[in-house]
This record gives sequence, structure tokens and C-alpha cells, in this order.
Amino acid sequence: MVKKREANIKVTASSGNVFADMGLAEPEEELTKAQLVSHIRQVIKRQRLTQVAAAALMGIDQPKVSALLNGRLANFSSERLMRLLIALGQDVDITVRTKPRNRAQGRIRVIGEAHA
Repeated sequence: MVKKREANIKVTASSGNVFADMGLAEPEEELTKAQLVSHIRQVIKRQRLTQVAAAALMGIDQPKVSALLNGRLANFSSERLMRLLIALGQDVDITVRTKPRNRAQGRIRVIGEAHA
């Protein structure tokens, strides 16, 4: 019987935002953009759109769709991503409310409806 060697791997608990864990300058913005793009990706998949067809609907060129779907978001603001969702036939609702007392600061969350 061969003995398995146990590796001592350091594990750090996540803060819940991988971009904050990586030390990026604007982690909330980066997480929001990633979540918005996730919804764009879901809509494109659900509607069975090619990148060319999605680009036409969103009013951008195909290479920009490719950049979005591959996580290259540097040239996209959250506002622009919301406009792309609207162009894909989605409603975007923004709700502002007071944070709970048990949380130190406010946060931004992107919540989507579940689709079958």
C-alpha cells in the first residue's frame, strides 16, 4: 500500500469578493461588472445568439462581444454593461436602501431572475 503524502497548503478564507482578495483598486466595481457580464452571457446563451447576432443587438462589434465573454472588461463601465443588457431585452432595476446595522459599509449587488 502506498502512503499518500499530505501537502501543507496555506488556505485563506475569502472575503466574498475575489477582486478584493486580489487587492484590486476598485473591487466592488470589478465584481459588479463581472456579475453584469455573467447575466449578458446567460442571455446570449438562453437566446442562442452567435457573437455576431449579439453584437448587432447590442450595437457593438463582434470583437467587443468576444472581449466581454472572455472577461476582458477594462473598456466597459457598469453603466455601459447595463445598457447592453437593456439592448438584449432585459430590464435593469436599481434599488437604493439603508444598509443593515450589522454591516460596516454599503455594498453593490447584482441579482438576476432564475430561468429554466
